[in-house]
Amino acid sequence: MTDPSLLPILLVPDTRLRAKAKPVAAASGDAIRALSDRMLATMYAAPGIGLAAPQVGEMLRLVVIDLQKEESRDPLVLVNPEIVAESAETATREEGCLSLPGQYGEVTRPARVKVRYLDLSGAKREIEGEGLLAACLQHEIDHLDGVLFVDYLSALKRNMLLRKLAKELKLKDRH
Repeated sequence: MTDPSLLPILLVPDTRLRAKAKPVAAASGDAIRALSDRMLATMYAAPGIGLAAPQVGEMLRLVVIDLQKEESRDPLVLVNPEIVAESAETATREEGCLSLPGQYGEVTRPARVKVRYLDLSGAKREIEGEGLLAACLQHEIDHLDGVLFVDYLSALKRNMLLRKLAKELKLKDRH
């Protein structure tokens, strides 16, 4: 039986994954708290370490991230996040995405970022990330602007990956 609190994750080529998300309105506190709880449950069940609202069909600037193991969960909910500073130094790491299941690619991004966002109480916050956190913050914020990690790959690699995903999804649909 499926958990009714879980949200369906959109898969490429769903056009909503390419749309720009709208800022969350200040008055939407309870609705955003409920959505972020469902997004976290969905992300943990997937399993993943980050999920952006557009990935579950909600065109809002909302991101959930948790890099911790199950026993020490430490969820981060970012409302209207924006990157306000990034390092000139870059780092390359393998990325995957819940909207492109089973597909991975080497992505080069700024090694460190500073992100300004609102927490669930509406308070302004900043977080600085490096390593996996920096990559995850940038990856999820990209989703809010309709950008996918495959957009950072060469056309050849991107097309190979997308064709492979389409083939796998077609096979899955038959079974």
